Amino acid sequence: MKPLSQAAVRGLMIAAQGLQQRPPAPATKADVRRMIRQMQVLQIDTIHVVARSPYLVLWSRLGDYASRWLDELLTERALFEYWSHAACFLPAEDYPLYRRIMLDQRTWLGHRWRHWMESHAGLVDGLLAHIRENGAVRSADFERTDGASGGWWNWKDEKTALEGLWLRGDLMVARRHHFQRIYDLRERVLPPDWDDARSPALEAVYETFVLNTVKALGVTKAAWIVDYYRLHMYMPKRVVLKLIDRMAHQGQLQPVAVEGWEVPGYFHPDHREVVEAAADGQIPLSTTTLLSPFDPLVWDRARAQELFSFTYQIECYTPAPKRQYGYFTLPILYNNALIGRLDPKAHRKEGVFEVKALHLEPGVIVDDALVAALKRALHACAAWHKTPQVIVRQAAEPGLAARLSG
Repeated sequence: MKPLSQAAVRGLMIAAQGLQQRPPAPATKADVRRMIRQMQVLQIDTIHVVARSPYLVLWSRLGDYASRWLDELLTERALFEYWSHAACFLPAEDYPLYRRIMLDQRTWLGHRWRHWMESHAGLVDGLLAHIRENGAVRSADFERTDGASGGWWNWKDEKTALEGLWLRGDLMVARRHHFQRIYDLRERVLPPDWDDARSPALEAVYETFVLNTVKALGVTKAAWIVDYYRLHMYMPKRVVLKLIDRMAHQGQLQPVAVEGWEVPGYFHPDHREVVEAAADGQIPLSTTTLLSPFDPLVWDRARAQELFSFTYQIECYTPAPKRQYGYFTLPILYNNALIGRLDPKAHRKEGVFEVKALHLEPGVIVDDALVAALKRALHACAAWHKTPQVIVRQAAEPGLAARLSG
């Protein structure tokens, strides 16, 4: 096979992620499930200055769709939640992989979690007995009694216990209500005929994670494979790299030379035809869209920097005076490039989609084609949020804010 250009790798990754140009047909509920299967994982985050991240990731790929479909797929057991790249929605057919991780005492919890669960065994056992007798619960069902204020990580003990039982596999997320998790016993969520013997060996789990990653990334370096499922949580990085090398020698992964890379790229054997086409110049082209900070295309910041020359950091955790671009900036994908970012806020009551600032990367040419494509994407995102009026407050390029507003 001919060596791939880095432009081809970008196009192949975009296509593998479902971000290529979309057909005009409206999205369906089945498309939501298919897209999660294509990405393999859908990271969960609760920040909602615009739509919460998992819903936005799907919109970037599907366009206008009913966000309730994601909640329904969880309730219908087509999806489940567990820790993967982070807390994620995952295809139900992958549950046996994660069940093996839960069952393996070396990997299901870090030392600090195990110590906390053991030192609070009375609370943990009592909470489990309460759910068994009274049914599913939310963290909000339990009042805080220590006088401390809540926060991202300042959890009350019941919340910590629920999370620990979820990680351990005793509880599952049965459904969500107003995005709050509702926890129930594993045996009441899984099919009644579930048998732990169906879970594969750990080595097979890790091999599947590697294969799934290569499918999801199109063409990738070995170093980028490690991050997708956070395999370094389960074994040293050098052991993961040895696993990848062995799988390549066995033909499970296909190596390919990439111009400018000193190491091989890898792709899944099922993708040979499209990779060969890209090597011959038939490179998939992206849609124009906005991306969540937790989108798989950009969540590995080092990969985004190396492949797309896009330096990106989410700044919601940065003190306001030190922010460079804004609280929750969304990368802009256009013509197979990450051309900039914008800082949005959806004012739902007023029906206004506000862009506080829009920043383009150095060297981006603002021509009519870019303006038209970006305006379509911005207004489509606003319409999906039911905030049809778009107001762009600031853009570095003269006149661009006015051209995009309306």
